[in-house]
Amino acid sequence: NVLTMAMPKMNQMIDSITPETSKRYMHDYNMAPWANGETGRVGTPKRREIGHGALAERALFPVVPSQEKFAYTLRLVSEVLSSNGSTSMASVCASSLSLMDAGVPIVAPVAGIAMGLIFDQGKYTALTDILGAEDAFGDMDFKVAGTADAVTALQLDTKIEGIPSDVLAKALQQAKEARLKILGVMNAAINAPRATVNESAPKIVTFTIPLDKVGEVIGPKGKVINTIQQETGAEINVSDDGATGIITIGSPDNSKVEDAKARILAIVDPPTAELGAVYTGRVVNTAAFGAFVNILPGRDGLVHISKLGNGQRVARVEDVLNIGDEVQVRVDDIDDRGKVSLSLIGPDGEVIKGSAGGSSGDGERGPRPERSDRPRSNDRPRSNDRGGRNDRNDRPRSNDRNDRPRNDRNDRPRSNDRSTPSDAVSVSFEEEFDRDLRNDQ
Repeated sequence: NVLTMAMPKMNQMIDSITPETSKRYMHDYNMAPWANGETGRVGTPKRREIGHGALAERALFPVVPSQEKFAYTLRLVSEVLSSNGSTSMASVCASSLSLMDAGVPIVAPVAGIAMGLIFDQGKYTALTDILGAEDAFGDMDFKVAGTADAVTALQLDTKIEGIPSDVLAKALQQAKEARLKILGVMNAAINAPRATVNESAPKIVTFTIPLDKVGEVIGPKGKVINTIQQETGAEINVSDDGATGIITIGSPDNSKVEDAKARILAIVDPPTAELGAVYTGRVVNTAAFGAFVNILPGRDGLVHISKLGNGQRVARVEDVLNIGDEVQVRVDDIDDRGKVSLSLIGPDGEVIKGSAGGSSGDGERGPRPERSDRPRSNDRPRSNDRGGRNDRNDRPRSNDRNDRPRNDRNDRPRSNDRSTPSDAVSVSFEEEFDRDLRNDQ
């Protein structure tokens, strides 16, 4: 029996009419034909294998902790090597041992037993732990699985028309006695789940964050979370339940899990930069106006392009800094919104002086003269030095409109009254057509 433990993203998707869309506990049952002395094709599972796996899964699922308490996805595979009895109930017992040995905190161990029945001349005889021949020639196959206190799964197959209730009650009582005996043998091997998961299993940590912080953890197009996964080597799964964000981190190395968790918590509640402090950071982005440097987990600052030139103009940020460069910076200012302004520290440990010209234009620009020293284009007097303006009523008008001679509109030639040039020919297609018609007659 083999148990595989994986991250929650490995849950099996279910496409059915039921409300359930995925499941995290799966049980596969495989039995080759040679396990009971037969020959046949070994390939995809048949109805019998699928049914036995579903029965074992139903028997164990009630004792498996929920994914909120135990985040792993679980897959059990039972491989039958030989058979002369109920291999489905044997797979239940083996799976229970596998879960406890792997450190899965199941509620209680589960065991199963197959009960049979012989009916002859009105007499009923219940059989415990039937063999292959008793299953083939008997009248009932009654499989019972459960813990010491409860039954978790039942399956009843009969070959007769009906079974009295007292016979079933007796069979259940015999099944309980047999189940308790099997549990005693199992407890002798391992009586409780191990305190920690197996070393080969991924170490998984689950915690919640505010729902409005989920976007910051994921980042644009998953940039932030992918960077954390690449740098730490841990697998991270982000989901939500509508009220809070759920973060699941997994890795075989527990130190990688703790590193990834610390980085995510720093994004959710970033540390505060200290004014005047010097940090060693990494350039995470560049823009036309400067470079963004990550100085603390979840905390970036801006080095403006005007602070990169050491007194010289810088046309492009990439001429000085590129993404991934490791630099030393000093915190110059932190505004009310928490935005951090940085200055670049040179190799000599001194702050690099900024250029006076900013980021626009090319070349050096000389100092601008004071307004009072700049010559004006004209020495004309300013408006308040001009002489008084004549009152409009006192200014002589050039001519009275009524005194100006106006040409009579009728004397002017209109555009459509212009004479046609002598070389222009007027053509009427109707007259041309009538003339051709008369000539034909």
